[in-house]
Amino acid sequence: MSLLSRLFTRRSPEKRLQYGLQLIEAEDFAGGFAEISAAAQTGMPEAQFRLARLYLDGIGIPRDLVEGGRWLRRAAEAEWIEAQFVLATLYLVGLPEAVESDSFNLTDVAQNVTGQPNFHRAAHWSKLAADAENPDAQALYGYVLNAGPEDLRNPEESLVWYERAAKGGSPQGYLGLGLAGLHSARSDAELAKAIEHLKIAADANVGSALYLMGIAYERGAGAPHDPVAATECYGKAAAHNVRSAQARYGLALLEGRGIEKDISKGETWLRKAALAGDTEACALLGDIHARGVDLSPNYLEAANWYRRAADGGHAASARALGMLYLTGAGVTRDEDEATKWFRYASEKGDAASSADLGNLLLMGGGTAEDRLATKALYEKAAHSGDLIAAFNFGVCLAEGVGTERDEEQAAHWMRKAADGIINAQYWYGRMLIDGRGVPANPEEGREWIRKAAVEGMVDAEHHYAQLLVAGEGGPADHAEAFIMFERAAKQGNANSMFALGAMLGGGHDVPEDRQLAFGWFRQAAERGHVGAQLMMGRYLTRGLAGEPDMEEGLVWYRKAEAAGLAQASADMAQLKFPLREAKPEEDSSVEKPAASTDEVRPADSHPAVG
Repeated sequence: MSLLSRLFTRRSPEKRLQYGLQLIEAEDFAGGFAEISAAAQTGMPEAQFRLARLYLDGIGIPRDLVEGGRWLRRAAEAEWIEAQFVLATLYLVGLPEAVESDSFNLTDVAQNVTGQPNFHRAAHWSKLAADAENPDAQALYGYVLNAGPEDLRNPEESLVWYERAAKGGSPQGYLGLGLAGLHSARSDAELAKAIEHLKIAADANVGSALYLMGIAYERGAGAPHDPVAATECYGKAAAHNVRSAQARYGLALLEGRGIEKDISKGETWLRKAALAGDTEACALLGDIHARGVDLSPNYLEAANWYRRAADGGHAASARALGMLYLTGAGVTRDEDEATKWFRYASEKGDAASSADLGNLLLMGGGTAEDRLATKALYEKAAHSGDLIAAFNFGVCLAEGVGTERDEEQAAHWMRKAADGIINAQYWYGRMLIDGRGVPANPEEGREWIRKAAVEGMVDAEHHYAQLLVAGEGGPADHAEAFIMFERAAKQGNANSMFALGAMLGGGHDVPEDRQLAFGWFRQAAERGHVGAQLMMGRYLTRGLAGEPDMEEGLVWYRKAEAAGLAQASADMAQLKFPLREAKPEEDSSVEKPAASTDEVRPADSHPAVG
């Protein structure tokens, strides 16, 4: 044996460890690993701990969680305090069971963290290090006592350990005190104290504390309202891989809130959060691509992000995904898929999805099983006192969705829902007027429809105006009817636009004004109202509101004719053989339409409510 070899083998474990660390520092990782490993094999706790870190970090050897955990355990069992603390931390992340055994197995190398925390083992090792006055271990043990299972949980004792950790200078101890203070704060002073503790942890660059301080600055809770400071905190926390902070920082960049607007950078941070499993970030990315922020909408990309968010339980994203399937935007149009996602969102408590689901099924979408399941969903919720569900269940009974038609029971549930649901007031009012499921009572029916109209329901405004024009269920009141028609028309109701044109055209108890009438007829005609298209033809060809315009008048006549209105054909035939040129005020052949004339019954196309 050479002199060099003899000198090498006589080196003490302590010197081998120090030499190994020097080699690592000099980036001779393989040599450093060999020296530290040799020292660890002698049973030296510090060397065992250092070797564990090499395995865990993949320095000088491929990363090996199990072998790293085993060396940590050996060092911890030898009372190396830092090893006890790190081992406890890893048990909260989820160490494989193989760490507890020294027997070698080829499958051990491929194992990774389980994601299932072992609070009992974490408690054991963190308590040993905490008793040895390690401040970070004291904070960790406090966390275990606060967040662990019932047989370990002791919030009062956890506070004691947080306080000891904070006094020992552990930022994690201050984080624990701050979190506990946020949950227990009953006054502004207590809230301010909790924020003070969090700020100490945030100043020490603790990611979770930075995120919470961002929340405090954003909301002005326990700290001044400061969007700039909030965004700065989110940015620092995002760099620490706090995914909620990444999402908020990304949103701040997108909106230019507390920082210069940067769409590209904002989306990058949102993607990081989303890919880490943040469902809100996934949902935001879906919205961004669906709306097309600074770019054209990308519905395929939107669908992908909405699906991720929906898979994570995000109800609004499930509804948005259902809408994409319903319209065929970014995905193949598929009513069954739309039904599936609407139901999923509805079961998660999204009321708008309940309406979407009901509407889709009432229009014939979905399967018989879908209709049956939806009816059962509404029925169960209705019996529990949910008024929205009571209305939707009433619709199912009235229309035979997933069940036999039962108008009497439909009226029963509509009456229950009418105490709080505007749509139900309208439906129940119509049932009373028509005598569907209940004895006809036009007076009471008109009152229910009036209530819904006063609350701003467009279809109810239109229908109530019709009742006022006809004097059904009470006295006629054309002036009030005009107001109601106008309210509905301003919200885009084409039938009400037509009705206003009819009232202003003459023959009603409101001042005649054919110029205004022409304007309302045009708005209704442009929205596809066939009767209004006929009236546009008449007004333009006969000059009823100004100079005649035969060319445009014929365009509107032909639109009405193409829609199947025979009267348009008759009117055009008369234009070919005029007996005389009548002046507008003498034209007695103009038929004045009733204000209540509609091509379709209102409200039937959207019966469900959310």
